[in-house]
Amino acid sequence: MCGIAGTYRWPDGKAVTDRLTDVLAHRGPDGSGRYSHPAGDGEVHLGHRRLAIIDLSETGAQPMVSDGLSLTYNGELYNAPELRAELTGAGVRFRGTSDTEVLLEAWRRWGTDCLPRLRGMFAFAVFDERTGELVLARDQLGIKPLFLLRRGGGMVFASELKALAAVTGGSLEVDHAALVASLLYYWVPDSRCAFREAEKLPPGSWLRIRPDGREERGRYWNLKDVAAEGRERARSGERPDLAAIVEESTRRHLLSDVPVATFLSGGLDSSFLTALAARHQPGISAYTIGFRAADAKFEAMPDDLRYARQVAQRYGVDLHEIEIAPNVLDLLPQMTYSLDEPIGDPAAINTFLICSAARDAGVKVMLSGMGADELFAGYRKHLANLLALRYQRVPRPLRRGVSGVVDRLPVATARRGYRSVRFAKRFLSFADLPEETAFRRSYTMYDQDELLALVDPDLAGTVGDVLTEHADVYQDNDLDDHVNRMCLTDTRMFLPGLNLAYTDRSSMAASTEVRVPYVDVDVVRAAFTVPGDRKIVGRQGKAVLKEAATSILPKEIVYRPKGLFSAPLRAWMSRDLAPLVREVVNDGVLVNSGILRRDALARMVAEDAAGQRDFSKHLWHVLTLEYWYRGAVSGSGRSQAA
Repeated sequence: MCGIAGTYRWPDGKAVTDRLTDVLAHRGPDGSGRYSHPAGDGEVHLGHRRLAIIDLSETGAQPMVSDGLSLTYNGELYNAPELRAELTGAGVRFRGTSDTEVLLEAWRRWGTDCLPRLRGMFAFAVFDERTGELVLARDQLGIKPLFLLRRGGGMVFASELKALAAVTGGSLEVDHAALVASLLYYWVPDSRCAFREAEKLPPGSWLRIRPDGREERGRYWNLKDVAAEGRERARSGERPDLAAIVEESTRRHLLSDVPVATFLSGGLDSSFLTALAARHQPGISAYTIGFRAADAKFEAMPDDLRYARQVAQRYGVDLHEIEIAPNVLDLLPQMTYSLDEPIGDPAAINTFLICSAARDAGVKVMLSGMGADELFAGYRKHLANLLALRYQRVPRPLRRGVSGVVDRLPVATARRGYRSVRFAKRFLSFADLPEETAFRRSYTMYDQDELLALVDPDLAGTVGDVLTEHADVYQDNDLDDHVNRMCLTDTRMFLPGLNLAYTDRSSMAASTEVRVPYVDVDVVRAAFTVPGDRKIVGRQGKAVLKEAATSILPKEIVYRPKGLFSAPLRAWMSRDLAPLVREVVNDGVLVNSGILRRDALARMVAEDAAGQRDFSKHLWHVLTLEYWYRGAVSGSGRSQAA
């Protein structure tokens, strides 16, 4: 795991690449390297910051140069041993044991045809001295980021957006459409970028740039096709051995020359991975979080710690517990800088603190249960959307009566919150809507009218564009299965746009690598071979994964209430953060610039304070957006990297 950067036919490319690489120092504190070579009428410069995980010697250093090819690479290849054996059999001689060298030689032998054969997480740039061509590539599911920016015939790229912002001298313009999208989702979709000139290389794709300025793009892996193939395999009666597939992926993700630990929330996904990891690496460490008792009680949060301790004791895991209290809110400016784009999920703070504690203990690599909910329909929204179809069969007068009663119920009093009321209000906000609209509304922050009322009227057209984009993605499939349509949309949008993005950026801010065994090409193929009626059975989400997990976990862990990897936002917003919220609503940069409307924000604050509606997540995101925007327009956020 590392940070990569470079320039291609860019003015003052060497100095720019040096600056890019310096900004990424936190991603690779174990070493750095540079490479330069003529490219057409200009030059190519590649930079690298190294977090040494496999082959800690200098034979694993980057950029790696060999016989006319130069590679700067961020990631891990979990099938590197098999690829190495195949290449060795074809006559390749390896100098060291790194997967970087395996990737370089695979590229030499197969070019872009090697990409579908790679099993792992990666973003890389490879330069061919003979042709002068530079190729950028990104892994199948968007686990690793890669940002790029082009001007004239030149290009600059990096693992983080903040690096591009730093080297362009504050000249990048905020993309207001991306801000509108972040308000809707509380994250920026992978198809958009917070700065107008910049872009993200799409997952499962590559980009070739030639010295004469011509470009070629290719797509080597497409989730839509994978899902369609899975449907056909299911129709032919194929039933994948999910327990074996997840175990094999977990075993591969333990490949490392440094210590590996796990996230352990006590929920199904992390417990399953931790138990499997302990089977292959006895005595493995795990890290978990807890909250102040008063906050957890106010939020009516499940006691995840109890389950985490139970799993740790049963499998001989060395458990480390970290309490998260509101003083971590001092991290808000730092976290918005680290996250690159406005991401309003407090789980990013949890990830950063867990990774920081692990790093302090000498752990560089963590395994996370990320991705299981998206692939196997484990979120409440998945079940809720199925229940909505049944609810629509209830006579309309009765539905109106239920809605009126629930609307009058408070979501909180001064002493406690009522999660069941919050869930009921959320459910009724989308239960009568058509499928795609209901799914979007079940997990996004606002409906169309609320979003239009919140933003500058000049952005009304942008609101429509953002909503249309969601509809286009949702409807772009060949599936006849409601559950798998939701899972496919989540895996294309929610997973790379939010969960993988904050996991990469917050963990790398702590110089720690997080691996995601569920987000593995073989696990994904298996997931879309499972029909929706085996993912949600009755009111049980993730049913097929739970069935697989019973091969190693006790049923009281497998079938416990769903855990949370979040934070007691209502408690924080109503107490510790209330003064900051008032400041941002009354005199924030977003309000004063006209991007957000003060009256709409004030109504949200008032309704939240009265306990009639729960706007804690909305207001938390407004805070993160405010801090991010201040840094973006003033340059102060970029200066933190200096």
